[in-house]
Amino acid sequence: MTIIELNAGEHSDNNYFYHLTDAQLRSRQEPEKGMFIAEGPKVVHAALDAGYEPLSLLMRKKFVGDKQGISILARCPQVPVYTGTDEALSDITGFRLERSWVLCAMRRPKPQMPEEVLKDASRIAVLEGITEPSNVGAIFRSAAALSVDGILLSPNCCDPFHRRAVRVCMGAVMRIPWARLHTMTPFELLRQNGFTTVGLALTKDSIPLDAPDLLKYEKLALFLGTEDTGLCEETIASCDYSAIIPMARGIDSLNVGAAAAIAFWQFRKR
Repeated sequence: MTIIELNAGEHSDNNYFYHLTDAQLRSRQEPEKGMFIAEGPKVVHAALDAGYEPLSLLMRKKFVGDKQGISILARCPQVPVYTGTDEALSDITGFRLERSWVLCAMRRPKPQMPEEVLKDASRIAVLEGITEPSNVGAIFRSAAALSVDGILLSPNCCDPFHRRAVRVCMGAVMRIPWARLHTMTPFELLRQNGFTTVGLALTKDSIPLDAPDLLKYEKLALFLGTEDTGLCEETIASCDYSAIIPMARGIDSLNVGAAAAIAFWQFRKR
Protein backbone atom coordinates (compact mmCIF):
# COMPACT_ATOMS: atom_id res chain seq x y z
CA MET A 1 0.00 0.00 0.00
CA THR A 2 1.29 3.44 -0.96
CA ILE A 3 0.37 6.38 1.31
CA ILE A 4 0.96 9.80 -0.24
CA GLU A 5 0.74 12.95 1.87
CA LEU A 6 -0.47 16.04 0.06
CA ASN A 7 0.00 19.67 1.00
CA ALA A 8 -2.32 22.62 0.39
CA GLY A 9 -1.84 23.95 -3.13
CA GLU A 10 -0.24 20.68 -4.24
CA HIS A 11 -2.07 18.69 -6.93
CA SER A 12 -1.23 15.08 -7.59
CA ASP A 13 -1.26 13.44 -11.00
CA ASN A 14 -4.23 11.50 -9.59
CA ASN A 15 -7.13 13.88 -10.33
CA TYR A 16 -10.02 11.76 -9.05
CA PHE A 17 -10.53 14.01 -6.04
CA TYR A 18 -9.47 17.39 -7.36
CA HIS A 19 -12.12 20.10 -6.82
CA LEU A 20 -15.15 17.90 -6.23
CA THR A 21 -17.46 20.87 -5.76
CA ASP A 22 -21.13 20.27 -6.50
CA ALA A 23 -21.05 22.67 -9.44
CA GLN A 24 -18.09 20.88 -11.00
CA LEU A 25 -19.62 17.47 -10.44
CA ARG A 26 -22.83 18.56 -12.16
CA SER A 27 -20.87 19.68 -15.21
CA ARG A 28 -18.64 16.62 -15.50
CA GLN A 29 -19.57 13.71 -17.74
CA GLU A 30 -19.03 11.22 -14.93
CA PRO A 31 -20.44 8.16 -16.72
CA GLU A 32 -17.84 8.62 -19.45
CA LYS A 33 -15.03 8.58 -16.89
CA GLY A 34 -15.93 5.06 -15.81
CA MET A 35 -15.71 5.91 -12.11
CA PHE A 36 -17.65 7.41 -9.22
CA ILE A 37 -16.86 8.72 -5.73
CA ALA A 38 -18.06 6.86 -2.63
CA GLU A 39 -18.14 9.29 0.31
CA GLY A 40 -18.04 8.23 3.96
CA PRO A 41 -17.11 4.91 5.61
CA LYS A 42 -20.58 3.31 5.40
CA VAL A 43 -20.85 4.00 1.68
CA VAL A 44 -17.29 2.82 1.01
CA HIS A 45 -17.92 -0.43 2.88
CA ALA A 46 -21.24 -0.90 1.04
CA ALA A 47 -19.49 -0.49 -2.31
CA LEU A 48 -16.74 -2.94 -1.33
CA ASP A 49 -19.35 -5.42 -0.05
CA ALA A 50 -21.09 -5.20 -3.44
CA GLY A 51 -17.84 -6.09 -5.19
CA TYR A 52 -17.02 -2.67 -6.65
CA GLU A 53 -13.37 -2.11 -7.55
CA PRO A 54 -11.60 0.66 -5.59
CA LEU A 55 -9.19 2.84 -7.59
CA SER A 56 -7.92 5.34 -5.03
CA LEU A 57 -8.57 6.57 -1.48
CA LEU A 58 -8.49 10.05 0.02
CA MET A 59 -8.52 9.99 3.83
CA ARG A 60 -8.22 12.54 6.62
CA LYS A 61 -4.79 12.14 8.19
CA LYS A 62 -5.98 11.33 11.70
CA PHE A 63 -7.95 8.33 10.44
CA VAL A 64 -5.11 6.62 8.56
CA GLY A 65 -3.96 4.85 11.76
CA ASP A 66 -7.41 4.79 13.37
CA LYS A 67 -9.38 1.54 13.76
CA GLN A 68 -12.03 2.76 11.31
CA GLY A 69 -9.46 3.80 8.75
CA ILE A 70 -7.49 0.57 9.09
CA SER A 71 -10.65 -1.46 8.42
CA ILE A 72 -10.99 0.26 5.03
CA LEU A 73 -7.29 0.20 4.20
CA ALA A 74 -7.19 -3.55 4.89
CA ARG A 75 -9.83 -4.08 2.20
CA CYS A 76 -7.92 -2.00 -0.39
CA PRO A 77 -4.34 -3.25 -0.08
CA GLN A 78 -3.26 -2.41 -3.65
CA VAL A 79 -4.88 1.03 -3.81
CA PRO A 80 -2.96 4.33 -3.46
CA VAL A 81 -4.00 6.32 -0.39
CA TYR A 82 -3.86 10.13 -0.37
CA THR A 83 -3.92 12.00 2.92
CA GLY A 84 -2.98 15.32 4.49
CA THR A 85 -4.19 17.97 6.88
CA ASP A 86 -7.85 18.97 6.81
CA GLU A 87 -6.84 22.26 5.18
CA ALA A 88 -4.91 20.46 2.44
CA LEU A 89 -7.76 18.07 1.68
CA SER A 90 -10.28 20.93 1.60
CA ASP A 91 -8.05 22.74 -0.88
CA ILE A 92 -7.92 19.63 -3.07
CA THR A 93 -11.58 18.62 -2.99
CA GLY A 94 -13.27 22.00 -2.61
CA PHE A 95 -15.16 21.03 0.57
CA ARG A 96 -14.43 19.86 4.12
CA LEU A 97 -14.56 16.11 4.67
CA GLU A 98 -15.29 16.27 8.43
CA ARG A 99 -17.71 13.37 9.25
CA SER A 100 -17.31 11.95 5.75
CA TRP A 101 -13.64 11.47 6.46
CA VAL A 102 -12.88 9.17 3.55
CA LEU A 103 -13.51 9.27 -0.20
CA CYS A 104 -12.98 6.30 -2.47
CA ALA A 105 -12.82 6.47 -6.24
CA MET A 106 -14.57 3.36 -7.55
CA ARG A 107 -14.82 1.84 -11.00
CA ARG A 108 -18.33 1.98 -12.38
CA PRO A 109 -20.11 -1.31 -13.05
CA LYS A 110 -21.32 -2.23 -16.51
CA PRO A 111 -24.67 -0.48 -17.08
CA GLN A 112 -27.77 -2.65 -16.99
CA MET A 113 -30.40 -2.59 -19.72
CA PRO A 114 -34.01 -1.67 -18.87
CA GLU A 115 -35.14 -5.16 -19.92
CA GLU A 116 -32.85 -6.68 -17.30
CA VAL A 117 -34.31 -4.47 -14.56
CA LEU A 118 -37.89 -5.38 -15.53
CA LYS A 119 -37.27 -9.11 -15.63
CA ASP A 120 -39.05 -10.82 -12.70
CA ALA A 121 -39.97 -7.39 -11.23
CA SER A 122 -43.42 -6.44 -9.97
CA ARG A 123 -42.76 -2.96 -8.51
CA ILE A 124 -40.82 -0.41 -10.56
CA ALA A 125 -40.13 3.29 -10.09
CA VAL A 126 -39.61 5.50 -13.15
CA LEU A 127 -37.82 8.81 -12.52
CA GLU A 128 -38.47 11.56 -15.07
CA GLY A 129 -36.09 14.49 -15.23
CA ILE A 130 -35.22 14.57 -11.51
CA THR A 131 -32.03 16.60 -11.43
CA GLU A 132 -31.35 17.17 -7.71
CA PRO A 133 -28.82 14.54 -6.51
CA SER A 134 -30.17 14.53 -2.95
CA ASN A 135 -33.66 13.67 -4.19
CA VAL A 136 -32.38 10.89 -6.42
CA GLY A 137 -30.36 9.51 -3.51
CA ALA A 138 -33.38 9.65 -1.17
CA ILE A 139 -35.56 7.84 -3.72
CA PHE A 140 -32.98 5.08 -4.17
CA ARG A 141 -32.69 4.61 -0.41
CA SER A 142 -36.48 4.40 0.05
CA ALA A 143 -36.85 2.10 -2.96
CA ALA A 144 -34.27 -0.34 -1.60
CA ALA A 145 -35.75 -0.26 1.90
CA LEU A 146 -39.38 -0.64 0.80
CA SER A 147 -38.90 -3.56 -1.60
CA VAL A 148 -39.11 -1.77 -4.95
CA ASP A 149 -37.63 -4.21 -7.47
CA GLY A 150 -35.90 -1.72 -9.74
CA ILE A 151 -35.61 1.85 -10.98
CA LEU A 152 -35.64 3.27 -14.49
CA LEU A 153 -34.31 6.78 -15.18
CA SER A 154 -35.16 9.11 -18.03
CA PRO A 155 -32.26 10.31 -20.22
CA ASN A 156 -32.30 13.73 -18.49
CA CYS A 157 -32.36 12.39 -14.92
CA CYS A 158 -29.48 12.97 -12.49
CA ASP A 159 -26.74 10.35 -12.40
CA PRO A 160 -27.38 8.03 -9.40
CA PHE A 161 -23.59 7.78 -8.99
CA HIS A 162 -23.27 11.53 -8.42
CA ARG A 163 -21.27 11.90 -5.20
CA ARG A 164 -24.13 13.49 -3.25
CA ALA A 165 -26.70 10.98 -4.54
CA VAL A 166 -24.49 8.08 -3.45
CA ARG A 167 -23.94 9.69 -0.04
CA VAL A 168 -27.65 10.37 0.59
CA CYS A 169 -28.75 6.89 -0.49
CA MET A 170 -26.16 5.35 1.88
CA GLY A 171 -25.00 2.97 -0.85
CA ALA A 172 -28.50 1.83 -1.88
CA VAL A 173 -27.57 2.46 -5.52
CA MET A 174 -25.39 -0.66 -5.19
CA ARG A 175 -28.27 -2.73 -3.80
CA ILE A 176 -31.14 -2.17 -6.24
CA PRO A 177 -31.18 -2.84 -10.01
CA TRP A 178 -31.47 0.29 -12.15
CA ALA A 179 -31.02 1.35 -15.74
CA ARG A 180 -31.14 4.52 -17.80
CA LEU A 181 -33.78 4.69 -20.50
CA HIS A 182 -32.88 5.72 -24.04
CA THR A 183 -36.29 7.27 -24.63
CA MET A 184 -38.57 9.57 -22.65
CA THR A 185 -41.59 7.33 -23.39
CA PRO A 186 -41.01 3.82 -21.95
CA PHE A 187 -44.71 2.89 -21.94
CA GLU A 188 -44.51 0.32 -24.71
CA LEU A 189 -41.68 -1.47 -22.93
CA LEU A 190 -43.55 -1.45 -19.62
CA ARG A 191 -46.79 -2.73 -21.10
CA GLN A 192 -44.98 -5.46 -23.00
CA ASN A 193 -43.76 -6.60 -19.60
CA GLY A 194 -47.24 -6.50 -18.06
CA PHE A 195 -46.98 -3.30 -16.01
CA THR A 196 -49.84 -1.00 -15.09
CA THR A 197 -48.54 2.58 -15.00
CA VAL A 198 -49.34 5.15 -12.31
CA GLY A 199 -48.18 8.78 -12.46
CA LEU A 200 -47.90 10.71 -9.21
CA ALA A 201 -49.45 13.99 -10.39
CA LEU A 202 -51.83 16.76 -9.38
CA THR A 203 -54.63 16.57 -11.94
CA LYS A 204 -58.42 16.81 -11.78
CA ASP A 205 -58.61 13.11 -12.68
CA SER A 206 -56.13 11.90 -10.06
CA ILE A 207 -57.35 9.33 -7.55
CA PRO A 208 -56.08 8.91 -3.98
CA LEU A 209 -52.92 6.87 -3.67
CA ASP A 210 -54.70 4.42 -1.36
CA ALA A 211 -57.58 3.73 -3.80
CA PRO A 212 -58.30 -0.03 -3.70
CA ASP A 213 -58.20 -0.26 -7.51
CA LEU A 214 -54.46 0.43 -7.53
CA LEU A 215 -53.64 -2.61 -5.42
CA LYS A 216 -55.36 -5.16 -7.61
CA TYR A 217 -52.58 -5.17 -10.20
CA GLU A 218 -49.73 -7.65 -9.98
CA LYS A 219 -47.23 -5.30 -11.63
CA LEU A 220 -47.08 -1.55 -11.00
CA ALA A 221 -44.75 1.11 -12.42
CA LEU A 222 -44.81 4.41 -10.48
CA PHE A 223 -43.76 7.56 -12.36
CA LEU A 224 -42.16 10.39 -10.37
CA GLY A 225 -41.46 13.81 -11.88
CA THR A 226 -39.22 16.80 -11.44
CA GLU A 227 -38.96 18.83 -8.26
CA ASP A 228 -40.51 21.96 -9.83
CA THR A 229 -43.05 20.99 -12.46
CA GLY A 230 -43.72 17.29 -11.86
CA LEU A 231 -44.39 14.87 -14.70
CA CYS A 232 -44.79 16.22 -18.21
CA GLU A 233 -48.30 16.30 -19.69
CA GLU A 234 -47.50 13.58 -22.22
CA THR A 235 -46.40 11.21 -19.46
CA ILE A 236 -49.51 11.88 -17.36
CA ALA A 237 -51.76 11.30 -20.38
CA SER A 238 -49.98 8.02 -21.18
CA CYS A 239 -50.24 6.57 -17.64
CA ASP A 240 -53.09 4.20 -16.89
CA TYR A 241 -53.77 6.15 -13.68
CA SER A 242 -52.72 9.40 -12.08
CA ALA A 243 -52.67 9.43 -8.29
CA ILE A 244 -52.22 11.93 -5.47
CA ILE A 245 -51.27 11.79 -1.82
CA PRO A 246 -54.15 13.54 0.01
CA MET A 247 -52.84 16.69 1.69
CA ALA A 248 -53.94 18.80 4.67
CA ARG A 249 -53.57 22.46 5.78
CA GLY A 250 -53.53 23.78 2.24
CA ILE A 251 -50.28 22.03 1.26
CA ASP A 252 -50.55 20.86 -2.33
CA SER A 253 -47.60 18.48 -2.56
CA LEU A 254 -44.50 17.02 -0.93
CA ASN A 255 -40.85 16.95 -1.92
CA VAL A 256 -40.45 14.20 -4.51
CA GLY A 257 -38.18 12.19 -2.19
CA ALA A 258 -40.78 12.20 0.60
CA ALA A 259 -43.64 11.49 -1.83
CA ALA A 260 -41.73 8.55 -3.28
CA ALA A 261 -41.26 6.96 0.16
CA ILE A 262 -45.00 7.20 0.91
CA ALA A 263 -45.93 5.79 -2.49
CA PHE A 264 -43.45 2.92 -2.20
CA TRP A 265 -44.93 2.00 1.18
CA GLN A 266 -48.48 2.10 -0.16
CA PHE A 267 -47.63 0.05 -3.27
CA ARG A 268 -45.42 -2.48 -1.48
CA LYS A 269 -46.05 -6.15 -2.20
CA ARG A 270 -48.42 -7.49 0.41
